[in-house]
Amino acid sequence: MLERIKTVLDSLSKSERKVAELVIAQPNLVANAPIAQIAELADVSQPTVIRFCRSLNCSGLQDFKLRLTRSLVSGVPYVHSMVSADDSAHDLARKLFDNNISHLLRCRNELDTDVLERAIKVLSNTHKIEVWGQGQSGAVAIDAQNKFFRLGVPTVAYTDPHMHGMSASMLKPGDAVIAVSNSGRTLDMLRSVEIARDAGADVIGITHSKSPLAKRCNICLYADTMEDPDLYTPMITRIVHLVIIDVLAVGVALKRGPELIDQLEKMKRNMKEKRVRGHE
Repeated sequence: MLERIKTVLDSLSKSERKVAELVIAQPNLVANAPIAQIAELADVSQPTVIRFCRSLNCSGLQDFKLRLTRSLVSGVPYVHSMVSADDSAHDLARKLFDNNISHLLRCRNELDTDVLERAIKVLSNTHKIEVWGQGQSGAVAIDAQNKFFRLGVPTVAYTDPHMHGMSASMLKPGDAVIAVSNSGRTLDMLRSVEIARDAGADVIGITHSKSPLAKRCNICLYADTMEDPDLYTPMITRIVHLVIIDVLAVGVALKRGPELIDQLEKMKRNMKEKRVRGHE
């Protein structure tokens, strides 16, 4: 929750920002304080406190406090730890592990399970799946292909914008696309998604909630993360995207039922001859 507040900080009004800064500075106090005390400490009116909560998609103060408390009791620091050249290997490992864990927990807590159910239903009933990802997201697309084709669903990954642009024109109703993007602002991806939607395909987005891509997909699973700008590449976001793909794949596997087990056993038997014997 604290990191989500930081992501929307610049979009808040001046008075709402005062509340946000109070929450970031003293989250435990806010989680237990009445609205009058919060308003007084932030030097704003009580209605402003409510508006701040609703700007974070909370129904009110109690809903906001509940979500805030959940994030605080997770046992993992929600402050994005910056690495530095002076960090020891121990500190580097701790910071990166903690950052990844905290982002995964936050995305889990904020995941819209109704939307997730819709996505799993679409992927379970589709004729074929296409997974699109460019740049760093290309690795996620390839991982998704590796998972979904094992479930007996015809799946292909396109990491080249020309390829998914052409393929989008060939889609039909009953086909599904998973569009993966860190920024959600890549022009080629946005255009291909529009073509796919016009063709009648279902498009499931995995991207930032405030991105243009999120608005263009008919189903979207949000992955709102705060990256360390000194690392230059979306490392944490990639891990969150991979876990969302895992959740979708397991969901589809459960929908497929016992028949899938027979397919997987057959695949496992066929792969045995490709391994060194005696090391099972």
